[in-house]
Amino acid sequence: MRLSLQTLKLLNAFLEAPSEPRYGLELMGHTGLKSGTIYPALHRLESEGWLRSWSEELDASEAGRPPRRLYELTPNGTAAALAAVEPFRAPPPVVLKPRPA
Repeated sequence: MRLSLQTLKLLNAFLEAPSEPRYGLELMGHTGLKSGTIYPALHRLESEGWLRSWSEELDASEAGRPPRRLYELTPNGTAAALAAVEPFRAPPPVVLKPRPA
């Protein structure tokens, strides 16, 4: 699958805590991407098997809000996301040792 810069930003957000479910508004705040970008990308990633989603179990009247749609990387998605973002990650800093006097 060909990945856009926006999708790579989204995957990077998931990889910060791969086992933690995320929801759209949280991802929008974390990545700076708009809903018109986030939700189509989430749908594509889910269609490819990289993500799974479900509705939050919540009493809407008690919580005062509707249930969220949660997204989580699948094991295959985690491996694929790591491989996809690896070329764009910064290399570790070079530590220079002083020359002996």
